[in-house]
Amino acid sequence: MSKIGKLPIKLPEGIKIEINADMVKISGPRGEMSLKIANVLKLDQENGVLVLSLKKTNPKYFAIYGTTRALLSNMVQGVSKGWVKELELVGAGYKAELSGKTLVLNVGFSHPVKIEAPEGIGFKVEKTSITVEGIDKELVGQISAEIRAVRKPEPYKGKGIKYKDEIIRRKAGKAAKAAGAV
Repeated sequence: MSKIGKLPIKLPEGIKIEINADMVKISGPRGEMSLKIANVLKLDQENGVLVLSLKKTNPKYFAIYGTTRALLSNMVQGVSKGWVKELELVGAGYKAELSGKTLVLNVGFSHPVKIEAPEGIGFKVEKTSITVEGIDKELVGQISAEIRAVRKPEPYKGKGIKYKDEIIRRKAGKAAKAAGAV
């Protein structure tokens, strides 16, 4: 049985939960989100804690159980604190600008690359760092991955767009290989 699914979800102050037959609506200071729940799961709210349980015990439902609990936990954190991903621009002349809700990247191409912020996502730009913020963890991660995919970090000089805590494995260049062969 899922060890994650059994864990209760603590609700911070200011979070309101509406539980219908198969929908859960969570609202907080940063916004509101909803999730459809499988009919084999039962959700209870007791003393500021959400408890998820299975109506039927069948090994097929264990994956749904743990996944749903993780999604609910992410939603609670999203509407209370929000989610943030930070990216860095590494390279001479690489820069990012914010034009309204559009992120404009100049990363060595002959043209600037424009990325439009979807509903619920905000960008912040400071010199060589980009911050992506929002209440939906999945959407924040997806937009961050799309920004990184514009110019992935290359292994020889490390130039490109990388996550703040990402470590780039560097390769030895041609000169290092030739010196080792002689």
